Amino acid sequence: QVQLVESGGGLVQAGGSLRLSCAASGRTFSIYAMGWFRQAPGKEREFVAAKSWSGLTTTYSDSVKGRFTISRDNAKNTVYLQMNSLKPEDTAVYYCAAGQYGSKSESYRYWGQGTQVTVSS
Repeated sequence: QVQLVESGGGLVQAGGSLRLSCAASGRTFSIYAMGWFRQAPGKEREFVAAKSWSGLTTTYSDSVKGRFTISRDNAKNTVYLQMNSLKPEDTAVYYCAAGQYGSKSESYRYWGQGTQVTVSS
């Protein structure tokens, strides 16, 4: 079992930055790929970014590529999402997840409770 707790969400103006953190506890964190997903009101959950267990492989959705950076610190059992040049359309609840590497939510077995990110125009 892996427990995931996100933090770092909040309200920011367009063009600003936020860094989300996801702290993991429970079974060995480093064996899992980590992903970030988001869900805006009235929309389905969508993939944002993922990093393999080794940290060597990373993928991003086209909508965030070049603006967001996913990183992980296996020694701290934490994964991060640095979000720069934020846009109002980035407003959503952001979730971290642990499981198999990929962009599909079905690949991930464990999920956090989510953290709200609101970008004002």
